Amino acid sequence: MFTGIIRHVGLVRDASGTAAGARLRIDLGPCAEGLNLGDSVAVNGACLTVAALAGGEGEFDVVTETLSRTTLGQLRAGAKVNLETALRLSDALDGHLVQGHVDGIAQVRAVRRGRECVIELDAPRELSDWMVPKGSVAIDGVSLTLASLADGRFGVALIPTTLDETTLGGLAVGDKVNIETDVIGKYVRRCLRQYGAGSEGLTIDKLADMGFQ
Repeated sequence: MFTGIIRHVGLVRDASGTAAGARLRIDLGPCAEGLNLGDSVAVNGACLTVAALAGGEGEFDVVTETLSRTTLGQLRAGAKVNLETALRLSDALDGHLVQGHVDGIAQVRAVRRGRECVIELDAPRELSDWMVPKGSVAIDGVSLTLASLADGRFGVALIPTTLDETTLGGLAVGDKVNIETDVIGKYVRRCLRQYGAGSEGLTIDKLADMGFQ
């Protein structure tokens, strides 16, 4: 589990194909401190397991399922990536609960810079349907608040700190990013669909039948 607060922008040293998918070697910088084999690290929002450690560099195996759902397969040596180590129960939850399970990919449709930076993105309908106005979303692992939302489209506003401390400041029109929607919203919607099955949806009578008074 993560929070969407990026701890370091790492540098991909090597990206190579394997029989199982791909292997990434990343300069982890300060994120390498205290890290052990088998620990979890969010790389551009995707939870990966440390497979090897050497100095400040870590290696990660990326399976085909992850490659199909994320942008990690596009990474090459020299690319910059957002890094976050796993949340400890004693840590402050400064962003929102992020699993590191990417739901899909969105594409930047516009970047407007002025008094604030606003990024608008196109996303598959199945992604935007899981979002709510002013709700939370993780973009390449960065915890953000939705500034706008429509079918197949959403936008976020970025503060200077986010632009400086993550890779999002370098986004341009056409770039693709990993998206994880709010896990709490996923469970709520799943429950509503399950208990509200039928043309009438979730009704007061159905809530009463389930024990709600």
